[in-house]
Amino acid sequence: CFLLFWALHIYFISRGTESIRWLETLSAPFLVVMGLVLLGWAYVNAHGFGEMLSAPATVAPDKFLPTVAASLTAMVGFWATLALNICDFTRFSKSQRDQVIGQTIGLPVPMGLFSFLGVAVTSATVVIFGKAIWDPVDLAGHLGGVGAAVALVVVMVCTLTVNMAANVVSPSYDFANLAPRAITFTRGGYITAAIGILIFPWKLLESAGTYIFAWLVGYSALLGPIAGIMIADYYVVRRQRLSTPDMFKYRGQYQGTGGWNLKGLLALALGVAPNIPGFLHSVKLVGAVAPIWDTIFTGAWFVGFFIAAGVYILLNLGAKQEHA
Repeated sequence: CFLLFWALHIYFISRGTESIRWLETLSAPFLVVMGLVLLGWAYVNAHGFGEMLSAPATVAPDKFLPTVAASLTAMVGFWATLALNICDFTRFSKSQRDQVIGQTIGLPVPMGLFSFLGVAVTSATVVIFGKAIWDPVDLAGHLGGVGAAVALVVVMVCTLTVNMAANVVSPSYDFANLAPRAITFTRGGYITAAIGILIFPWKLLESAGTYIFAWLVGYSALLGPIAGIMIADYYVVRRQRLSTPDMFKYRGQYQGTGGWNLKGLLALALGVAPNIPGFLHSVKLVGAVAPIWDTIFTGAWFVGFFIAAGVYILLNLGAKQEHA
């Protein structure tokens, strides 16, 4: 099943991202309807939300704040990818206003809705089945019937369209930019698809703990410093003034040292470093580490963001910036 689903991605990559636009437009409203139907099912079968909302906490008081911090970091990490590459899509907007309205309506509102749906339905499964079922595919298996089959088809289509937009487009552009003469956007998509198999995604989804606390928090430790450097560079170092012609000049002001921004790389390394011990512990590559490292890792994105941004600003103090 996984390979068949993977093959669907290959098909749409070969046809170009525009070939899936109609499916994205069609699937979005169906996903909302399915989510609301699932919420209604949970409400009826759990006899309202009263029992689930009044259920005692399963997390020990001393573990509550670390769990919330790690979960918050995981959610920031979840969106950190699009935060960095959303320009791959917004660059096609006709105006700044259009992209602001689109993102304001299209991201926070649906994410808030489906976050509530996920929490409510998962909580309801504890009342209905006696255990928490957070995986929609697993939940569909418990439901059975035609409705479950329809729900699985909707989930599959939505996963395909979201995966193409969120996880294929940006890396395909990145690989193409590494060697534009040899790698086209389509070839970049094939490379991305191959990596998608090599990272063993089924292992990442083995448990909620692995997916949230190892994977999402783990890669947020890398994306946080990158975001910090980009924001510090644009807003603080360059004061929101860029030279567009120099962006396309081989020896322009953004050339750096042999094509590398050494200050940025140093800031990146220092931003990532404090999270490494906690990450290695979370993926069980090392044994016990000092509690401070685990505490730092629960806020990996934020720690990396502020350290990298601060270091980058300090390294550029007094540096002369050219502007258009």
